Amino acid sequence: MRKKLVAGNWKMHGSLAENAALLEALKPALAGIEAVVCVPFPYLAQVQSALAGSSIAWGAQNVSEQAKGAFTGEVSASMLLDFGCKYVIVGHSERRSLYGESDELVASKYMAAQAAGLIPILCVGELLAERESGMTEAVVARQLDAVIKAAGVASLAKAVVAYEPVWAIGTGKTASPEQAQAVHAFIRGKIAERDAAVANGLSIQYGGSVKAVNAAELIAQPDIDGGLIGGASLVADEFIAICRAAAK
Repeated sequence: MRKKLVAGNWKMHGSLAENAALLEALKPALAGIEAVVCVPFPYLAQVQSALAGSSIAWGAQNVSEQAKGAFTGEVSASMLLDFGCKYVIVGHSERRSLYGESDELVASKYMAAQAAGLIPILCVGELLAERESGMTEAVVARQLDAVIKAAGVASLAKAVVAYEPVWAIGTGKTASPEQAQAVHAFIRGKIAERDAAVANGLSIQYGGSVKAVNAAELIAQPDIDGGLIGGASLVADEFIAICRAAAK
């Protein structure tokens, strides 16, 4: 059976005090439930200390495609491992749109993460204009193909894919369960064309204004295996409810 996994993406939010309060609320409430928090780089040490021995894993929101060297401002996969990271987000739409990350660069970051032993959470998804012009599947296929071409389809056995329609991130708009399921089924089917076993075992998360009120209905869809949660991951009660919905 595929693993249901909920990961929180804190984005550029948090402080030492806010983080401590949030993590202390999450730990007892999610005891025995595997979940993930992906936090800003400066807070990795705090999260490592707070969550050690708990069922909550942690990770980063970005990683360099380079292993080491004169790359000012970058953070390597091996550095993330030093802080106990298990996961790292690659290819988030904000990295693609705001910082110009190409499909090829995302694929390089994905491979760098895996080479170090991290599990990449590979984000794919379309803009509103792309959805309205009927390009959703073409865009998602292009983003997936770049990674499969570079790393091979078998690499997805050690990865998570997150489908995030860009028009639903932070907007309050959410793809309907049927809309989300259709794209998740497309993703799984596209991978199954190359390797059915990898496709059947792959956890595909949904992200895009997921909240406690809609999480259960989304995660109940046959090809939705959890969520990549933005704003709601900063609110303890919301994130706990979403994680519990996935664990049922």
